[in-house]
Amino acid sequence: MASPPTEGFEVAYIHPGGSEVRRLLSDAWAVRFESVMPVRGFHSYKGQRHLPGLWWSSTVGGHVGYESWLERDHVMLLDFDPSVIGMSSQPFWLFWSSENSKGISHVPDYFARRQDGSAIVVDCRPADRRKPRDWVKFDATQRACDFLGWEFRLVGMPDPIRVGNVRWLAGYRHPRHRLEPVVSTLRSVFADPRPLMDGAGLAGDPIAVLPVLFHLLWQQELAVDLSVPLHAASLVSSGVR
Repeated sequence: MASPPTEGFEVAYIHPGGSEVRRLLSDAWAVRFESVMPVRGFHSYKGQRHLPGLWWSSTVGGHVGYESWLERDHVMLLDFDPSVIGMSSQPFWLFWSSENSKGISHVPDYFARRQDGSAIVVDCRPADRRKPRDWVKFDATQRACDFLGWEFRLVGMPDPIRVGNVRWLAGYRHPRHRLEPVVSTLRSVFADPRPLMDGAGLAGDPIAVLPVLFHLLWQQELAVDLSVPLHAASLVSSGVR
C-alpha cells in the first residue's frame, strides 16, 4: 500500500523572535509563515551569477529578500496583488525522505497570505532550468501544499510588458506619494474613464499630480490596462480598492 503523500514531511522555520522550530507538516497549518524570518541568508560574493537584494514591500512596510531578478519580479507582483496582506521570503525548510530513505529538503522562495486567510507558496525557476531533481522537490512541495490547503505556484519568466508597467508604478509605491487633496481630486476626475494625461491635467500641474496618480495605480485605487505599455493615452478608471 502506498504511503500517504504527507507521511514523513516536516517543516522547520525561524520564529520572528529568532528561535528555530521544527514540527510535523500536519502541525504547521496555523503557523503565520508570512511573519517568519528567512531560513537562509541572502549573500553576495564576487562572480556570483544571481543578484540578491531586498525589496521594500508596501504590503508589509519592510524589506523582503530575493536571490535573483526573477525572484525580485515575482515578489514585486505579490506586493502589487491587492489580495495579499503579508509575505515572507525563504519561509521554511521542507524535509522528507525518498523511496530509498534518502533525506531530501527544499526551501520555497516565498510565502504569501491573502486577506481571506488562504496562502500561496511560490517557487521561481525559469522553465528551461527545471532539472529532474528540481521536479522531485517541486512535486513534493505541491503535495505538502495540497495537504494544508495552500496554493502552490511554480513560476517562470512573467509577462515582460506587465512587469515593465508594474515596475514603473512600483517607483511610486511608498505612501509619501499619497498627498491630499490630490488623491481626492484624482478619484473624482477618473470616476469616469479618461486618458491618463488628460485626467492628470484636469487635476492640476502634471509634475505634482503624476506621482500621486501612479501611486493610486499601484494601490489599484485607480485602474489601467497593464497588458499593453503604459502611455499618455492609457485609459484610467476607478480601481478595485
